[in-house]
Amino acid sequence: MHDWPYIKKSARRKKQLVKKDFDKKLIQLDKLHNDLWNKRNNLPMVPLEHPYQRGWQRLFALSTDIQQGNMAQFYQGLLSKINTIRYHQSREFKRRRKRRRRKFVYDDSVQTLRVIDSYNWLQNTLQFTDAEKAFFAPKEVWSYRFSKYIIRYEFTEPWRFILVTIPRIIYEKRLYNDELEQELSEIKNYLDNTRRQTRLYKLKGKTYRYRWDSFQDPRYINHLKNKPMYTSKEAYLDY
Repeated sequence: MHDWPYIKKSARRKKQLVKKDFDKKLIQLDKLHNDLWNKRNNLPMVPLEHPYQRGWQRLFALSTDIQQGNMAQFYQGLLSKINTIRYHQSREFKRRRKRRRRKFVYDDSVQTLRVIDSYNWLQNTLQFTDAEKAFFAPKEVWSYRFSKYIIRYEFTEPWRFILVTIPRIIYEKRLYNDELEQELSEIKNYLDNTRRQTRLYKLKGKTYRYRWDSFQDPRYINHLKNKPMYTSKEAYLDY
C-alpha cells in the first residue's frame, strides 16, 4: 500500500473543499443561533419591582349595550378569539404616510377584527362553536401572496365591539443571561455580512424574486402588452 503513488489534490478540488467547509460552518452557526434564540425566549419572566408605562395599546371591547345584555358572556368569549391588539408610542395612533413640503402627513391607522382564513376555519383551530360560526360569512378576496383569489371568513356584526385605548403597563420582564446574549451577538455579527447571508439563503433553499405580474390583480393584467400587432392581430381585435 505504501508503494502507491501519492495523489495530489488539484487547485479546483482544493477550492471546492474550502467552499464546502465554509457552507458547513454557516449551516452549523445558523442552527446554533436558532437554538440560542429559542433558549432566550424560553427564559422565565421576572416581575418588576416598579412597573412602568410603555406607550399605549388599542384593542376591541364590548359596547355598553352589549355589556348590559344577557349575551355579554357569549360575546366576550367570541371577542377573545378574534380580538386584535396594537401598540403605539402616541395615544392618537397616527401613521406617517408621506412627506409633503418638508412636512410629514399623518393619518389614522385602521384596525379591524381578526379575519379567519380557510385553513383555520376548516380545521377549527380557534375552537369556534356552532353558535359562534353563525356570525361569520365567507368573502372572496385577492391574495397578493398566493396570486389568486382566496376565501376568508369575516365577522358580520362588528358594531357590537368598540375600540378602546388604554395605557400599556409593563409588569414583568424576561430574565437576562449575559453569556447567552454575548454568544448570540457574536454569531449575529458574523452572519449579518451580506455575502454570508446570501449564501445562507441559497443553502436553505430560499430565493427572493420580485415579479410585478404576480402582485397585480388579474382583472387589470394586459396579456397583449409588449406584443407586436402583426403577430396577434386577431387577438387585438378580440381584445
